[in-house]
Amino acid sequence: MNVAVCVKQIPDPALPGALDASTRQLKRDGKLILDESDSYGVEMALQLVEAAGGGEVVLISMAPNDEVSGLRTALAMGAARAVLVSDPALAGSGALTTAKVIARAVERAGSIDLVLAATESTDGYTGIVPAAVAELLGWPALTFAKKIEISGAAVTISRQTEAGYDTVESSLPAVVSVTAGVVEPRYPSFKGIMGAKNKPVDKCTAADLGIEVGAAGWAGSGQDIVNVAAAPARQAGEKFEDDGTAHERVVAFLESLKVI
Repeated sequence: MNVAVCVKQIPDPALPGALDASTRQLKRDGKLILDESDSYGVEMALQLVEAAGGGEVVLISMAPNDEVSGLRTALAMGAARAVLVSDPALAGSGALTTAKVIARAVERAGSIDLVLAATESTDGYTGIVPAAVAELLGWPALTFAKKIEISGAAVTISRQTEAGYDTVESSLPAVVSVTAGVVEPRYPSFKGIMGAKNKPVDKCTAADLGIEVGAAGWAGSGQDIVNVAAAPARQAGEKFEDDGTAHERVVAFLESLKVI
């Protein structure tokens, strides 16, 4: 059982984000960390490979500046190797181009039985990349998995709904997106952290994957950021003394907001 996990490396959410004045994009030139939502996919992949009695977990990542900090965290958890796509030509790529890059990287990774991904990244929130990757690979897409089971050449997931759970099954290979809480991610051990430094990271560019530069980045995204403005300061609320008519003023206020 060989499982590929889509891993995004993002700016640390605990630090204030900053925009590049020239490009109007989020600055990603500093250290990037493993997106917490992807840690669930890494843990699930490790458990599936362990249950299968053999195979490996391969990480797939697209990041600027040959950044590997987030990858090393996932490698320290137990993944065997990684494929990193890093190319200035990919800056500003939309969800479709990102999916194309990931799909090509999965093919480059070798024989893969299952691709796991978070439902959406913490810094992007498009939520369409896993399904797009599946379409590009020609594989089934199983989404919002809360539980995953492998039996022979089939994968079965439980998808949580308002009414309970949907059970969805497909043949392998397949792409599965997992929700937060599907498993409890393990903490990398000291041995794992030290060993991660020597695990192979296959670095490649858009050209290496056969991605046309003119169809990538902002050129291929079909969009542009024309302006960035600071959010207006929050206005102070209204204060008044309760003279016995406070409830009437509260109701009137809620009516003005069309809440009631």
